Amino acid sequence: MKNDFCAAIFDLDGTLVDSMWIWRDIDIDYLGRHGIPYDASLQASIDGLSFHETAIYFKENYGIKDSIEDIQKEWNDMAIEYYRTKVFPKPGAIEYLKQLRARGIRTGIATSNSWELLSAVLNSTGLAEYMDSIHTACEIKKGKPAPDIYLMVAEDLGVNPADCMVFEDIIPGIQSGHNAGMQVCAVYDEYSADRWDDIVAEADYHIESFEELLEEEQNRTV
Repeated sequence: MKNDFCAAIFDLDGTLVDSMWIWRDIDIDYLGRHGIPYDASLQASIDGLSFHETAIYFKENYGIKDSIEDIQKEWNDMAIEYYRTKVFPKPGAIEYLKQLRARGIRTGIATSNSWELLSAVLNSTGLAEYMDSIHTACEIKKGKPAPDIYLMVAEDLGVNPADCMVFEDIIPGIQSGHNAGMQVCAVYDEYSADRWDDIVAEADYHIESFEELLEEEQNRTV
């Protein structure tokens, strides 16, 4: 992977933290409460959508009578304890962020998740300490693959989009980074293992783990 970028912008779920597994459980439980069977194709339909957009999708496609705000609140109530206690950084992620900071590379998070869940995991993992900018797609009501969230973070960092490296785990996120004029490194996540070949083909670079990048840097400095 090229090493001359000025800023690194990370997706959160499935990229920086191992959290994608909880959403299938929450979706199954939530739909079950409304008497609706879970469809395994659901996740592919909502990949990249903001939290707000996902709530709209559920309301429109499943005929949920609750308001968008109530849907989001129920999801938050179900998920927040998971994010506080059961979601952890991917192997090597914290060490890689420390390395970037030591090199003077600015860092940011661009996530489709809600502020409440983002705050929960930032506080429990200490990730915020290594970030110069943190934004969610809910601020702009337009999720990935639109470029808006990545452009927002780049502007906040004061960096030209062309000088940014994006780290993503799903195709809509990779497309979002490309649509923003950035290079993208795909990060493997078990949740999307069945689509890994397509994800690799979409991205400029790919890694199985951040530990690979740590090893590259060690070899470079020897």
